[in-house]
Amino acid sequence: MHEHHEHHEHHEHGPIARRFIAALLALIPLLTLAALSVPHFEEPVPLTQAAASASMYRPAVALWLSTADHRYKLASQPDIPMGAADASPADIVIEADQTYQTITGFGAAMTDASAWLIQNKLSASKRSALLRELYGPPPGLNFNMMRLTIGASDFSAQFYTLDDLSFGQTDTDLHHFNVAANLPDLIPTVRTTLAINPGLLIVASPWSAPAWMKTNENLIGGELLEQYEEVYADYLVRYLDLYRRYGIPIYALTLQNEPHFSPITYPGMPMNAETRARIIGSYLGPKLANRTPKTRILDWDHNWSHPEEPLAVLSNPTAARYVDGVAWHCYEGSQHEQGRVHREHPDKDAFITECSGGDWALSMNGELLWFTRNLLVTGTRQWARGVIYWNLALDENHGPHLGGCSVCNGVIEIDSRTGEVTRNDEYYALAHFSRFVLPGAVRIKSNDTDADKGIANVAFRNDDGSIVLVMVNIRTHARRVTVTQGKNRFEYEMPPESVATFVWNPEPVVAWVRRGLEWLGPGRLAQPTVQ
Repeated sequence: MHEHHEHHEHHEHGPIARRFIAALLALIPLLTLAALSVPHFEEPVPLTQAAASASMYRPAVALWLSTADHRYKLASQPDIPMGAADASPADIVIEADQTYQTITGFGAAMTDASAWLIQNKLSASKRSALLRELYGPPPGLNFNMMRLTIGASDFSAQFYTLDDLSFGQTDTDLHHFNVAANLPDLIPTVRTTLAINPGLLIVASPWSAPAWMKTNENLIGGELLEQYEEVYADYLVRYLDLYRRYGIPIYALTLQNEPHFSPITYPGMPMNAETRARIIGSYLGPKLANRTPKTRILDWDHNWSHPEEPLAVLSNPTAARYVDGVAWHCYEGSQHEQGRVHREHPDKDAFITECSGGDWALSMNGELLWFTRNLLVTGTRQWARGVIYWNLALDENHGPHLGGCSVCNGVIEIDSRTGEVTRNDEYYALAHFSRFVLPGAVRIKSNDTDADKGIANVAFRNDDGSIVLVMVNIRTHARRVTVTQGKNRFEYEMPPESVATFVWNPEPVVAWVRRGLEWLGPGRLAQPTVQ
């Protein structure tokens, strides 16, 4: 049956295949082995469209557009023809050979609230479809980073840690350590996302140590007692071990969420730079140093406004040897402080591990422009290797949550009454990056046009050679923008208040041939056509 099917297929497409093979043979002198690495998207640029809009020897530019007025939401637009670069000046000049940081990816936090909504307010089929949309490969969003809370955050139904005891008791051997609170919703949801995207990278952060380790014996407020610093390091290592047994590897760990802040309505624990350096250098760093696979240690996990905090830890040679990078939040300060810390310590990575939007409405037209320009474009231009939004999913009441932010948005909203899913502005801002800038991509040089032209931009090169350019027009009027990269040049009129992602391959002939080979399928060239 299988043999008969193959013969029938060759009979049906035989003349087309022969003509295509003849074209391939004519093109062989133009090809090099290196050029066979070309981009592959679930929505490829149609060959007929590319041929109609540009020479087969010059790339066509694929384009996706979103606008703040929601007329376009990651909408595929007609290809842009690429012309030959000339001596005239361009607004954006891309130099693909000048590279910066490697990108790990993009995503959001799977808080207790997000996991509960996904598990309890969606049918099994809707849950599966949504997680595949978010974590599956393009045309899915291809999210491949996630943040988890070690114990409760403000977006939990109850306040807890992983070793809670009655008042006055202690557990220095961690006999009572358990993840029972995570078993109904969080762990199953994370395991499902890992099955969809096995390359998922998880950053985990505690909001508080168990109350019995703290000065006030309470999850809210209070600091870690010095006598329990090694036990606290053991507590974090125990978390890594137990989650791995559930099939959930942790890519990176922070000591404390927002250590420069003591919340009064949800768990928190101030922890100064001296304490963090001591715990990392004396306890946590040595305990993780020889483990395989490696779990990275990220310091700080708080706002851009206090770069002196991570700088103090990185100036401690004992601690610095174990610190892989710095985690940043977006709520105060400038992204340029993130860049400053990286430039002072270029061997340390930068990650944005939390940023939330909300009903405070940063502009009359929502948050698409702010998140794309300020968090994603400028964040990656200032050396961020990955960007993780705060809640993946919240309900119509910005929850469920206890304390903390009462107007925060998720990437998506799940209606707790109907299960209807709404994709927020943050969904599209992240998608303009995560669908196109693939893990392993490198940021490449492009001139900064934000201040003088009102067009923010950042460019990347994927492993397959494709170039990705993201532009944001913050102005209320359209702007014609010219772009050059190597010998290629194109123009586009950016609509007012819009975000655009452009993708092209500098080797269009090879891309055309490669797609043709994929159409023919494995082994077809070697098989005779049956008439």
